[in-house]
Amino acid sequence: MNDTPTVLKKIIDRKWQEVAERSAHTSIETLREQAGAASAPRGFVRAIEAKIAAGQSAVIAEVKKASPSKGVIREHFVPADIAKSYEQGGAACLSVLTDADFFQGGEAYLQQARAACALPVIRKDFIVDPYQVVEARAIGADCILLIAAALDDTSMRELNDLARDLGMDVLIEAHNREELHRTLPLGNRLLGINNRNLHNFETSLNNTYELLDEIGDEFLVVTESGIHTPEDVAAMRQHGVNAFLVGEAFMRADEPGTELQRLFSTQA
Repeated sequence: MNDTPTVLKKIIDRKWQEVAERSAHTSIETLREQAGAASAPRGFVRAIEAKIAAGQSAVIAEVKKASPSKGVIREHFVPADIAKSYEQGGAACLSVLTDADFFQGGEAYLQQARAACALPVIRKDFIVDPYQVVEARAIGADCILLIAAALDDTSMRELNDLARDLGMDVLIEAHNREELHRTLPLGNRLLGINNRNLHNFETSLNNTYELLDEIGDEFLVVTESGIHTPEDVAAMRQHGVNAFLVGEAFMRADEPGTELQRLFSTQA
């Protein structure tokens, strides 16, 4: 992982520290018990497929207070209210940031958001260790994010298999062709293409377009980052992409669910 971008490397280094700190406090065995007692997964992939089958865009709406590149995005941050707004606005699923140090997120935010609605929720974090996967199910996550840029092939497969064994879905994220080729053999239904370059944080929707020709019809592509206008949505749908992960555009709006409706009102 020597070529891992600096910001990402800092985050990953912190994640290893976090796992050590948390496992010293709560064992993975205890987390497994909590995971077993958690409410059943809600079916993240199923919710996305249902929206698309109905001819609609499947929106994974993000609950995010801040980011390393933008700082605080939403001052008035009440996850339960945001979740309700998204549900009323027609979101398929929620994405909740649980990283505290870089995104001002937290596990409690995921629990609050999930309790306030009936939507499936993905734990959006930088997962590098099985401990975090079990922890995700223990706090009620229905899906986890795995980032190809943060993992080697062996770890990616191990974490993916563990999540599925626990009943969760997995969104595997790639940013370039090399990462994409590493993710495809896992055979995961959900495949995220991040339009943000982790080296310089620049965003280009062309990133999704350029990688689509490598992806078979058996995969469900989620385009991530950089969707800000109805025209962006229409262009993606014309390329056959019907699932979107959107955060900042909603978080800057007074009423996130209303902004979701506005952004996705024109269905191509």
